[in-house]
Amino acid sequence: MKFRQFIHILAIITLIACFVPPVLAEAPTDEATTYYNRAELLLNTNDYERAIATFDQALASNTTMIKMSDALLYTYRDKGYAQIQLKKYDEAIQTFDQGLALYPKDKMLWNNKGYANYNLGKYQDALAAYNNAIKFEQNYTIALINKGDTLSKMGDYQAAVDTYKKALETDPGNRDATTGLAAAEKAAPTALPTTMIVIVIVIIIVAVGAVLYFKSRKPEVKPEEKKSKGKKE
Repeated sequence: MKFRQFIHILAIITLIACFVPPVLAEAPTDEATTYYNRAELLLNTNDYERAIATFDQALASNTTMIKMSDALLYTYRDKGYAQIQLKKYDEAIQTFDQGLALYPKDKMLWNNKGYANYNLGKYQDALAAYNNAIKFEQNYTIALINKGDTLSKMGDYQAAVDTYKKALETDPGNRDATTGLAAAEKAAPTALPTTMIVIVIVIIIVAVGAVLYFKSRKPEVKPEEKKSKGKKE
């Protein structure tokens, strides 16, 4: 009886040995995951150019598997991050927009898009991106600080003060928020709102123009006055 059981077990093991390897050999290879992992390693060694190229290989592959996890989201985040490190801000914005098409509520994609726009001097676009990041995460400290920096750059110091204070509520003692707040508070009392500056400039231009006009204007003489002046007494 024991001998027969041994024979049965041996037969099962033989069948497994015969059929399992071919099945494993035919299992599909997930290239996107392989490229993604390789790109992350390159990113960690600051090899940004090769990391970007490898992220592109991942995106060009079948992304079904990496889409099932956060790997696809991180692909867009990290590719854009690498492009920012290389100061390729326009390309980074394109990458973040591609990611936002799939993940429209991702706060990091919005924040990093704002940062890229900020470095291009597109402050309104940066502000809009930061506002979206904060909309999806009200206590997002980094986005609040970045928004404060943008408002300061735009000369809206009082709004910057309020934003830095909000950042400090979320992260008390944050160095960047503290530094930004001090600079904005110092500038706020002496700074005029942008609209007020424009109005003052327009008034000055109009006033100067009026003065020059009246100074250069010659008095007109009526025909009869010219005639009378021509007569001798």
